[in-house]
Amino acid sequence: MATVKADKNNFQSDVLQASEPVVVDFWAEWCGPCKMIAPALDEIAAELGGKVKIAKVNIDENPELAAQYGVRSIPTLMMFKGGEVADMKVGAAPKTALSAWINGAVA
Repeated sequence: MATVKADKNNFQSDVLQASEPVVVDFWAEWCGPCKMIAPALDEIAAELGGKVKIAKVNIDENPELAAQYGVRSIPTLMMFKGGEVADMKVGAAPKTALSAWINGAVA
């Protein structure tokens, strides 16, 4: 499964009401570290199939979502389970660290 684009119109259905855990990547086009982790997130999404969904929220297009969840620095990754934030990771990290964090939260 590839990453999905989330915005204010589908956040409720695609993230908060999802049956599986959802990792939300708050990012922006101008953010270098965000672009660095994007391929790793795509690979992790493919590797984990239906166990977890990875959604990307562009904070420039959706500032209200960023404000609602207190995003102050990007990239910010938030793990949602059952419509609630279960965990959060701020800043870029290598694929191995991202994969370990996501796998730990999904298990």
